[in-house]
Amino acid sequence: MTIRRVSPAEAHELVRQGHVYVDVRSEPEFADGHPEGAINVPWMHMGSGGMVPNGRFLETMRERFAKDAAIVVGCKSGGRSLRAARALVDDGFTAVVDQRAGWDGARDAFGQISEPGWSRVGLPTSK
Repeated sequence: MTIRRVSPAEAHELVRQGHVYVDVRSEPEFADGHPEGAINVPWMHMGSGGMVPNGRFLETMRERFAKDAAIVVGCKSGGRSLRAARALVDDGFTAVVDQRAGWDGARDAFGQISEPGWSRVGLPTSK
């Protein structure tokens, strides 16, 4: 199944319509700022040697959400969220959407922002 990928503005509208925004960034990243109303379920955790996979990601999502829950998945720039969205769909979740530019923004091969993320387009945020 193809994952639907949306802009930050489209993700915001989906949240306004009742989707839950699941931010899959690490806990420290989430604490620094996140989309208003987002729930944090990290795809990876910050470890002493860098990022390490969250072995309980799918288990946590199953505990918190029905398989048909309307979910928007976001991260920092779109990479982790796409991987998390694919894992959710592969696990049987049926209404998952990926917010492609994340919190900060999608970047091109030269590290330049190619699409501004949630925080850069002025959408509602929380800490």
